Amino acid sequence: MNTPLSVSGRILAHLDLDRETAPGLWIALAGSLTIGAVIHVSYGNVFAGAAVVLLIGLMLVTFYRVVYSFFAFIGMVLLFDQFQIPGFHSLTYKFDYFKNLKEITFLPSIPAGVLNAIELHLLFILFVWVLILVLRRDVRLSRIPVWGAFLLLYGWFIFSIIYGIKTGGDFLPALWETRALFYLAFVYLMIPHLIQTRKQLEMFMWICIGIIAFKAFQGVGRYAILGFNFRGLPALTNHEDPLFILSLCILLLGFLVFKVDHKQRKSLLFLLLPLLLGFYTGQRRAVIAASFVVLPVFFILLPGDKQRKFLKGALPVVLFFVVYCGTFWNSNHVLAQPVQLIKSGIVQDKESMSLEDYYSNLYREYENYDLAVTARTYPIFGTGFGKKYLQPIPLVNIAFPLRDYIPHNEIFWIIVKTGSIGFFFFWLFFTSYGLHGATVFMTLRDPYLKSICGMIIATIIAQMVVSYYDLQLTFYRNMIYLGALMGLLPVLQRLDEPPPKNRAEKK
Repeated sequence: MNTPLSVSGRILAHLDLDRETAPGLWIALAGSLTIGAVIHVSYGNVFAGAAVVLLIGLMLVTFYRVVYSFFAFIGMVLLFDQFQIPGFHSLTYKFDYFKNLKEITFLPSIPAGVLNAIELHLLFILFVWVLILVLRRDVRLSRIPVWGAFLLLYGWFIFSIIYGIKTGGDFLPALWETRALFYLAFVYLMIPHLIQTRKQLEMFMWICIGIIAFKAFQGVGRYAILGFNFRGLPALTNHEDPLFILSLCILLLGFLVFKVDHKQRKSLLFLLLPLLLGFYTGQRRAVIAASFVVLPVFFILLPGDKQRKFLKGALPVVLFFVVYCGTFWNSNHVLAQPVQLIKSGIVQDKESMSLEDYYSNLYREYENYDLAVTARTYPIFGTGFGKKYLQPIPLVNIAFPLRDYIPHNEIFWIIVKTGSIGFFFFWLFFTSYGLHGATVFMTLRDPYLKSICGMIIATIIAQMVVSYYDLQLTFYRNMIYLGALMGLLPVLQRLDEPPPKNRAEKK
């Protein structure tokens, strides 16, 4: 005899649900009501509703697999824009992903909300990761490359923050100056503990390839919309994107040199032209300068037989490049635009440069003089973070609220803020890491892992070159991407080790 169904049972039966599957319905209803309420409160702001969906999804993913949540974090960092690109109002900027909570337009006013979505996501990842370790009671910490130099540098950064504020600096500028550097530290420490398998490593690389390629397509699309002309706009991508594209080009170069048979190699070959066009639409002279540095470094890293093959393959490209530059060096044709970009970074006289490039270079020269005077005035400990640098030559106003705290030359900025001691620790960490990375590169046997290692070393050097010319030690996306790549080094070593059975057979 069948038991009569209750009212709720009848409803579930009509929906083809039962008591086991019913929670899915309640979750869907609760989520829909929450999203609807958020959109209503925010006066129809769709981005607010999308943010709620994203937040709920990230929380569920983090509890399911912490590493997947971290991959989502890296993907969003690469996808969204920290700064608005002049002339465009892209969806990737409107999400306000990099803004403090108090600055996000679709949230209620939170005067004390100096945290941003990045920090909340990272803290939640850390919380869940620690919770899992406690519940498992199985704490296995991975080794961190050059950890001694890392502790010296970041210990001094903390000292410089405290010193700057205690000697008259302001907390908020100090926070804005240093938060990107601490993002690098967090990601650098977490990556070796999160990525444990080759499949996870490949997934991470796919995310980088896919989203960086998407940003390149954004730049190419804007260039096409403008009739393959910049129409007076300084750039069509973020400042960071050409540097990311350069890292993928080095990765592809490694795949080709070491004959890596992987779908990522085929994908990068297919994407090479859009990536190069996207690189060009970024209009970053500093990244072009970095390219001329990292390619010889990559060549030096290669073993002798690979160097000869590299030269053989590179010779036709170099000859074409020389002929192309010679042909269009003094031309105004549309095909000459890339050459003129290179020329503006080499030829410095006013007659051979656009007024914009000339005054941009002049501003940087005045700024460097001011930084030199400040460094000589505070030689040991620096000014500390949160304090303005001296301006014996007053600088013109530019559209950057932290102009008096953060200069273009962020290598000089390090010595100004942290003094000669901090400057020494800074280079101790990065040069130690670079030498350690070169050693690992020589010992890796797997061509795929070796290519990624070469990409890491090249990206560090490119970042240092770019930071000498441009504000990119304080850009969030730069430091998170760099920290993620640097954190991969122990992962590469671990994955390259033979399995225990093979080791026993060798013994």
